[in-house]
Amino acid sequence: MLMVGASPGQDVRYNFDKNTDFSRFKTYKWVAIKGAQPPDELTDKQIKSAIDTELAEKGLTKVDSDDADLYIGYQVAIGSEKQFTSYNSDWGYGGGWYRGGWYGAPGGGITTGQTSTIYTGQLALDMYDSKNHDLVWRGVASKTLDVDAKPEKREKNLQKGVAKLLKSYPPEEKK
Repeated sequence: MLMVGASPGQDVRYNFDKNTDFSRFKTYKWVAIKGAQPPDELTDKQIKSAIDTELAEKGLTKVDSDDADLYIGYQVAIGSEKQFTSYNSDWGYGGGWYRGGWYGAPGGGITTGQTSTIYTGQLALDMYDSKNHDLVWRGVASKTLDVDAKPEKREKNLQKGVAKLLKSYPPEEKK
């Protein structure tokens, strides 16, 4: 759902198990995360393709067998919030003196307002050690969504977001 973005950049966060030796992971298999609401089929393919490309550059190979080193799954979410924008022209009829007395409201001006909806999308990527089924790495990328973006722009933003999300994978080993 990141793919519908239009803001300057994604907000990316990740966490990992510091006791895990990530150098031993060479293969991965896609798994569904229980309870996660999948996106439409086209979006699912685009998300997996972007992640597959980045993981291949990291030296990981996708396999279909259960003996993969990592099980990988993702989930997406879209949220919305209302934003209220107001403007005061400071122009118009306001208070003043008339016949020895104050009348009207202080300040004057006309205030106008507008309400808009802001959509935010999140992509959460989870990696599980297949041997003991422990979560070893989790990354989340968030971005403001532009519902009017063209498909090419959406896919480009998705690829950039996934690249940024996986930039720090695998985590550096402490010496």
